[in-house]
This record gives sequence, structure tokens and C-alpha cells, in this order.
Amino acid sequence: MRKENRAAAGAAAWQVIQNTDSRISVWQRLAAVPRMLWSGLRGRYPELGRSKLIGMLLMAAYIVSPIDFVPELFIPLLGLADDVGIAVWLATMALGESERFLEWERRNQAQQAFQQANPDPRAG
Repeated sequence: MRKENRAAAGAAAWQVIQNTDSRISVWQRLAAVPRMLWSGLRGRYPELGRSKLIGMLLMAAYIVSPIDFVPELFIPLLGLADDVGIAVWLATMALGESERFLEWERRNQAQQAFQQANPDPRAG
């Protein structure tokens, strides 16, 4: 993607990201994306299904690929719009899912802490 396209896609994605009502910051969600992807690949985070994961990877590949469905060389405005649209879709999908991942992760940590503090007497 050309430099101008990346800047436009970044600005559009940032606008979408800022318009959420979340208690979890954008930076926390960004930091959680690699953990979410890794947990999804290993099957530990069941809410991130294979189809979602493959879709996210395909969108990322499309953004970094020099090949476009609508080339900027022939139709500049429309060529830019498809890149921006895919980038915004990917950013909102990844950050929305990472917010759900963080909530899932916190629930699991709380459950583990509870189980450690209250061991099952039948297990011993």
C-alpha cells in the first residue's frame, strides 16, 4: 500500500476506534491483539473461530499486498477506497475482538484465582 493510502487508512481506522464506549483503552486492546491471535491459533480462545482468524489474515495480506482488486493507477479514488475500507474493517474487527478477548481473559484469571483460593476438598 502506498504511503498516502496507509495514512488515509490509519486516519479512518483511528476515527472508528475512538468512537467506542469501552472501558478498555485502545492501547490495551492493541497490546492484546498478539495474545488473542496466539490464543486463537492454539485453540485456547474459543470465541476466535478459524473463519474469523483466516478472514483477519486475508485482510492483512490484502492490505500489504501490492496487488489490488481496484488499482490506484487506473481509478485513483476508488483504488484508495478499497484499501481504506479493508483497513478500517480489519482494525475494527481486531480491536473489537481484542476487547472481548480481554474480558474473557479477565474472567479466566478470576476463575483460576478463585479455584486456587478455594481448592476442591474432593480432589485431595
